[in-house]
Amino acid sequence: MTETTFNYCFDFPDNSKKRFLINLDPETFEYKASDNTPPDWALLGVARCECCQLDIATHDYCPISANIADLVFAFKDTASHKSCLVSCISTARTCSKETTVQEGLASIMGIIMATSGCPSMSILKPMACFHLPFATVEEAMYRSVSAYLLRQYFSHQDGENCDFFMHRIQDHYSEVQQVNEGILKRINMTSEMDADKNAIVTLNALAQILVMEVDEDLDSLKNLFV
Repeated sequence: MTETTFNYCFDFPDNSKKRFLINLDPETFEYKASDNTPPDWALLGVARCECCQLDIATHDYCPISANIADLVFAFKDTASHKSCLVSCISTARTCSKETTVQEGLASIMGIIMATSGCPSMSILKPMACFHLPFATVEEAMYRSVSAYLLRQYFSHQDGENCDFFMHRIQDHYSEVQQVNEGILKRINMTSEMDADKNAIVTLNALAQILVMEVDEDLDSLKNLFV
């Protein structure tokens, strides 16, 4: 695959603009980090997630925190409800939506958090590679479950222990929620307004909804296959 790029553009009513370019490595599908020195709140030992699997002796920074630092700084004084036109220009398509800063940031952070090399978030990386901007709750749930089951198929081909009945998906998404909560604590150390904070809250709510739906045997999706 060629390098995957997502160019996010925020256009505000006062004609101001914010631009963010996300590049994913074509071999590892991981986020290509900038050369900027991360802030202190991105240090691995600061507000470290309970489920963190990284060795503090070999990792100075939380990879997610380091990669979202520029984004957090750019929006630290922006209210979540502020209206804007958000466009996502990728190698495959262009999507635009009149929305809030919060929704646009949730889309960007979803990509970066899934592709930054955090082991707990690796379950989300395949979806980030086929990113769907501004996904609804239903779309996010459908994609999450589909990606999880496809992962089990490939695991089965490799002779590994599979989870086609999704008994372990709650454990995976429990870690996702812990990471979201840990990142939110870090952002609270630097942001004065709530746009980036509420973007994380939105992502965490999606993870919580998925777990609840799995507990209900995915009844909300069943009618699609009747």
